[in-house]
Amino acid sequence: MNTFIRIAEVWTPTEDGASLELSSGLFPGAAAFEAITRQMLFARGEGLPGRAWEVGHPLMMRELSGSYFKRAAAANAIDLTCAVACPVFRGDALLCVVVLLMGGAASSVGTVELWRNDGRISSDMALVDGYFGASAQASELEALTREGWLPRGAGAPGLAWQKGETVCIADIARSKRFLRKEAALALGIDRALAVPCSVQGASSWVLALLSAPSTPIALRVEVWTQPPGLTDGLVRSSGFCESAGELPAGAGTVHKLEALGAVGTAWRTGVAQASTLLPTPGTPADATALQASGARSVLALPVLMDDAVNEVVALYF
Repeated sequence: MNTFIRIAEVWTPTEDGASLELSSGLFPGAAAFEAITRQMLFARGEGLPGRAWEVGHPLMMRELSGSYFKRAAAANAIDLTCAVACPVFRGDALLCVVVLLMGGAASSVGTVELWRNDGRISSDMALVDGYFGASAQASELEALTREGWLPRGAGAPGLAWQKGETVCIADIARSKRFLRKEAALALGIDRALAVPCSVQGASSWVLALLSAPSTPIALRVEVWTQPPGLTDGLVRSSGFCESAGELPAGAGTVHKLEALGAVGTAWRTGVAQASTLLPTPGTPADATALQASGARSVLALPVLMDDAVNEVVALYF
């Protein structure tokens, strides 16, 4: 199974704070692109990671060719067409920039969307930009999304904005929260994920990912949180899996931070982690479930609220 997200990168400030370097990444089937990427540094304002750092909020590039994307030729060689960069800030300090790259088969179905509320302009949330895949049938969903707006608490992005928490919808058909249900289901999209972004400034941003069985955003999605009064462990609060469906909340099942691998490290540091899965006891999902999903790697994305890690969203590939 091919996922809609094809490559994930985590960029962190160098020791002198002048540039960004690759700290971890997932490059399945893209060895040449990975080799080029690992040699690169980005100054503030340079390339996609550097520009996201400079502006202090997520950025999307729907077309990589002919843009300021520094690796456009290498991306074009493996049919990567779109990228989104999400910086993670703690106050004014940049912790990392997460870059996701998409593209490929003409039949790929799914969306990556950036939503924003700027209180100086509106009390609602509107789409800043979105990538709706290469399927010819995606135009209706795209038009509906670009023309719409979301009051606080409405739709998955509006609810993530209101709660300051990740919203995970495992079955759009049964959901009362997803407002574009008919257009999404007609396209084959059945799951949604809306993640609050840790940005600079007063605006609120949400990254929304819509997933289809043919090219899912990820093979498995988990959201990890810390129960009140607990300091050294996490529980899974929600999630879905392409092989197991909706994942039950793991209330009462506490996993120690040191046993959670990339998820635990992202929680402790606030820095996203991209790593290969190791078959060790105590991993976030049991070995059988991970094997069934076909997952071989994970991107652990921390969500910060009020300068503290509030959640970690784990995307398994």
